[in-house]
Amino acid sequence: MTDSFRADVFRYAAQKYGAEPEYLWARFPDYAVFRHSDNRKWFGIVMDISLDKLDSSRSGTADVLNIKVDDLLLRDMLVQQEGYYYGYHIARGRWVSVLLDGTVPLDEIKDLIDLSFRATASGKKKQEFRPPKDWLIPSNPKYYDIIHAFDDTDTIDWKQGSGIKKGDVVYLYVGAPVSAIMYKCIVTAVDIPYDYQSGGLTIKALMTIRLLKRYPPEQFTFERLGAEFGIFAVRGPRGIPNSLREALG
Repeated sequence: MTDSFRADVFRYAAQKYGAEPEYLWARFPDYAVFRHSDNRKWFGIVMDISLDKLDSSRSGTADVLNIKVDDLLLRDMLVQQEGYYYGYHIARGRWVSVLLDGTVPLDEIKDLIDLSFRATASGKKKQEFRPPKDWLIPSNPKYYDIIHAFDDTDTIDWKQGSGIKKGDVVYLYVGAPVSAIMYKCIVTAVDIPYDYQSGGLTIKALMTIRLLKRYPPEQFTFERLGAEFGIFAVRGPRGIPNSLREALG
């Protein structure tokens, strides 16, 4: 086993998140804190401590990393494993102390840093790091000829919905008289500046979407969406149930 993964943790936090260690306590000169750049919350603390503070049967000192785990079930599962303890220095709560002496593999420690980063991130940053999501988006033929939008190209710009990011999948629901889902697309770009206002339609930003699949208008009709999948209105971007996602393929 290695003496300590301290330097590896510092390197990973700097390379992936641009976070440099901060030394906040004169009394504890080797305690290093990693913060988010926006909300300034800690997502990791490296400390050298006496092992008997974690386990009364152990002696000597070791470096530990404190990380935050939102899922209390996961926290309780982790502390059953060798090298993991309920958080030291920070009131137990959702924090876990991880030995950096090689007991816990470095790749596993990196995953825990990622987990803690997400758990302590601001709402905006969490949105950036969330996994891809599927959306159902309405389109009104009165404003845009969506029926023929993909006749000569597989990529178009579309009004960006709140919360949608690059890599998400959008299913375009075409309003009356079609009243059915017709297209599956992937979002390839977001936050394209745009200023449009006419009648009841206001557009402040566009996203670029690329066609992945077409559906015949009689396949996923408004009536079927309600009867089989519990969707009785498509007024704005919304998530879709797993059963519909599987049916759409």
